[in-house]
Amino acid sequence: MRFMPSPHYNERPNDMSIDMIVLHAISLPAGEFDMKYVEQLFLGSLDMAAHPCFHDLQGVQVSAHFVVDRQGDVTQFVACDKRAWHAGSSSWQGRENCNDYAMGIEMIGDELRPFTAKQYKETARLCRALMLRYPDITIERMVGHQDIAPMRKWDPGKQWDWQHFHRSLAHIRNLTSSPT
Repeated sequence: MRFMPSPHYNERPNDMSIDMIVLHAISLPAGEFDMKYVEQLFLGSLDMAAHPCFHDLQGVQVSAHFVVDRQGDVTQFVACDKRAWHAGSSSWQGRENCNDYAMGIEMIGDELRPFTAKQYKETARLCRALMLRYPDITIERMVGHQDIAPMRKWDPGKQWDWQHFHRSLAHIRNLTSSPT
């Protein structure tokens, strides 16, 4: 796993328990799956002249704790104990400001193409590691961005197969809980 420290984070509120994972999807420009521009966006160094659609991103400060690319490689942008800026205006089960208590995981993808087997495997592996570190995170508290900001966001969208993800997560859980 690579670590590329994003400047787009701040402290979580005092005594805030991390108890949720929010899954996202991103491609920059739309439909392209190279990490280059996503990295630049999260690092605050995106060249706005590199593509016409980037003009809309002028001044945007956004990050996630982790990104899982199409090959299953994981990059961390924000330390887990810090608040990444991934959820925006959000609410889950009556609790506002999901950034305060959630981890954000972006997967490189869009609404048109399925995610890769490697993304399911590595996202499940990452989520399992986070569940072990933060016992308040449960399967029921792994949600999509569309679940916490339904009028604003679509991701990870219909292309994310939650049943496939839960099977991958169960498989990882069985591997890590069996005696060695």
